Amino acid sequence: MLEALDKSTLNFNQDSLLLLNLSLAIIMFGVALDLKISDFRYIAKNPKSFALGILSQFFFLPLLTLVLIYIIQPPPSVALGMFLVAACPGGNVSNFMTHLAKGNTALSVSLTAFSTAFSIVLTPFNFGLWASFYQPTANLLKEISLSYFEVFQTVALILGIPLMVGMYVNDRYPDWAKKATKILKPLSILIFAGFVIIAFIGNYGLFIKFISLIFLWVLGHNFVALFSGFSLAKIFKLPLEDTKTLTIETGIQNSGLALVLIFTYFDGLGGMAIIAAWWGIWHIISGMTIATVWKNIGQLQRLQMINK
Repeated sequence: MLEALDKSTLNFNQDSLLLLNLSLAIIMFGVALDLKISDFRYIAKNPKSFALGILSQFFFLPLLTLVLIYIIQPPPSVALGMFLVAACPGGNVSNFMTHLAKGNTALSVSLTAFSTAFSIVLTPFNFGLWASFYQPTANLLKEISLSYFEVFQTVALILGIPLMVGMYVNDRYPDWAKKATKILKPLSILIFAGFVIIAFIGNYGLFIKFISLIFLWVLGHNFVALFSGFSLAKIFKLPLEDTKTLTIETGIQNSGLALVLIFTYFDGLGGMAIIAAWWGIWHIISGMTIATVWKNIGQLQRLQMINK
């Protein structure tokens, strides 16, 4: 079964890839419409939490991913998918989940935006670097002959340009940006959700065949991602609000970007694509669960304080 997963390929056409690219660009544009100069001032006044968030996202998570891969030793294509997901920036739904959990929303928005900006360089670099530390994935990358400059161009086009345009529009036309973001955010998430559903239906047989393996691998990897942010926040004694934010920001990855790169440069390589696709579903479930638990705990604590 493992060999079959390694050699499998997901069905995915160019129209679907274009839709995915468009939805990611709209999502990033919507995030950028929320960015203000005050967000930069916030980072200057609170550099510790921001720096730890970036460290958790781009160093601690890939490191723990490498450790996990050495422990479970998945097929090379699966391991490559795990490295790619770990190299991607945080997903924008983390902002909503942080708000729900009563975390630090300003920190969350800043981390999402800046991790996305940094990812233009760090996603290709991190992916190549950490995948080279595991021999099976290093060998697979040599066979594929991946151009990291082309990956850089793709990430810049999908994420970097919408980010800069969105920030410019928000600075010049703040009233329009405020109205537009209310429409663009839910619309882009619906488009992305529709894409995931269509891709799932088109590859239903493959998902059913390998779901028992994929579920456990993604469950473990997502736990490692959540643990990465939580443990780093605890080690450096961040406030509870910031701890919630780092946990969610690191646990919610931009798996949509991973899928774009997989279908553009890896021809829908089965293990990679299925890992990234299931991540796109599972991290929403796990993130919403954690956010709801934290929200309920906070409400319970406030009620206890009122009763006292």
